[in-house]
Amino acid sequence: MTPNTDRFDEVTADPGRLLSAEPMTARMLPGLRLPAKAWRIRYTSTTASGAATEVSGTVLVPHAPWRGPGARPLVGYAVGTQGMAGTVAAASWQLRLGIEYESVFLAAALRRGWALAISDYPGLGTPGLHPYVMGRALGPAVLDSMRAARRLPEAELDPDGPLGIYGYSEGGNAAGWALQLQPSYAPDLPISAGVVGSAPADMTDMVRFLDGTPYAFLLFYGVLGIDGAYPELDVLQYLKPQGRALAALFRRTHAGVAAVLGIGAGLIVPTKVSTYCHTPPFEVPAVKARLLENRLGGIAPAAPVLVAGGTSEQVIPYPQAVRLAEEWKALGVDVTMLTMQGREHIGGALAFAGPAMRFLAERMIEADARVLARGA
Repeated sequence: MTPNTDRFDEVTADPGRLLSAEPMTARMLPGLRLPAKAWRIRYTSTTASGAATEVSGTVLVPHAPWRGPGARPLVGYAVGTQGMAGTVAAASWQLRLGIEYESVFLAAALRRGWALAISDYPGLGTPGLHPYVMGRALGPAVLDSMRAARRLPEAELDPDGPLGIYGYSEGGNAAGWALQLQPSYAPDLPISAGVVGSAPADMTDMVRFLDGTPYAFLLFYGVLGIDGAYPELDVLQYLKPQGRALAALFRRTHAGVAAVLGIGAGLIVPTKVSTYCHTPPFEVPAVKARLLENRLGGIAPAAPVLVAGGTSEQVIPYPQAVRLAEEWKALGVDVTMLTMQGREHIGGALAFAGPAMRFLAERMIEADARVLARGA
């Protein structure tokens, strides 16, 4: 099933157009209201292949007036792995119920006075299949959520206010690609800074790292992500019957359920890719070519970036973070590397948040000061 793009004929050249905005109540764990006005939005964006599509998301604006210098910042917040199950795995749906696991970080950003644009990503909350960790689909969705937020009159965001991008895990991939694509895809969004934590930057390397481990189910997510981004490759043809059954299950579950099956019940979700496919999809030349197209690090962001990784990572290999920082530095990017000693994936998310938000705050203040100086 692919998105119905007929609806977007008149807006193909206008990604980030706000299609609708519905006021909502956004909650955090354990059901408390987030201190913000909230809207569930639909907006136009661009697929990995360049076609127009529709994405949903959430805009959050703190109730408290902005008291900092200049205009209230807007941060494109890229959430981590939510799952593949359409509406159930959409961050906007989980925020309504107060079950979004990143809500603690959203609350911290709101306390800083920042407005947030949170993409659900393609295929989560809207028709179609989610292009999991396919950055050429996720990056535009993040940038276009920020465009749409600025076009929401009730949000009252300054069109020249400072902009930042935040992401960890799958969100790190989305954030990194948003930063890479911004100069060409969204020059109207001059990003002040970005933070990229434990991003799956190279899927071919991820296969070597995860195959045979309890986290191999994420490679299955990767196969489904390729199918969502590039249906013409028909990657499901390489799956055995039990692989197809697992695909059907994962497409109906939240990431938490998949993690329980994958980590806590290895007999249900095999730890070897070869168990559920007769031909390894990642080794098919046409598939490998698309994976290389979505490898993070080959395009220079225009904004300064904080890159982070945990040395005890069991999900995203720490060397990927180091290599990403080095590749961007070689392209002339202002990169700060944050090594989180002894941190595994979940602990890394907690260790990342504080330094990442301080990095964004400092750079956005600096950028706003430059804007004010030019206008003086």
